[in-house]
Amino acid sequence: MNKTYSAKPHEVERKWYLIDAENRELGRLASLTANLLRGKHKPEYTPHIDTGDFVIIINADKVKVTGKKETDKYYYSHSGYQGGLKTINFKDMMQKFPTRAMEKAVKGMLPHNSLGAQQFKKLKVYAGSEHPHEAQQPVEWKDLEVIK
Repeated sequence: MNKTYSAKPHEVERKWYLIDAENRELGRLASLTANLLRGKHKPEYTPHIDTGDFVIIINADKVKVTGKKETDKYYYSHSGYQGGLKTINFKDMMQKFPTRAMEKAVKGMLPHNSLGAQQFKKLKVYAGSEHPHEAQQPVEWKDLEVIK
């Protein structure tokens, strides 16, 4: 009788992946990034353990959206006070906070609990092409296929 393998937190090996977001679609890139952060590309994936890898996204300010989303897509936040709703569209968000749109897209695709918060910490997003993680020797991720 074969037993089902369940990963242990101390057994997980983490890699670093570098993704260039230039001319990539926001949602498609976010879903693949979320899968890398969760570890769903690994054979030892376990739903209740953080088996994912670190992901560095560069050129997040050059990500694109299709259709009329640039003007019609809105991000909402609320202060908690009456009349405290703030709205900002995608175009203004990219001008003021170029990394935040990518972060929000990926965060929405992770579990909404403490495990998702732990996985989200492994995401590093940068607006330009420079990043301070050269010491980790990240592997460049060129195609949008799942890494084997």
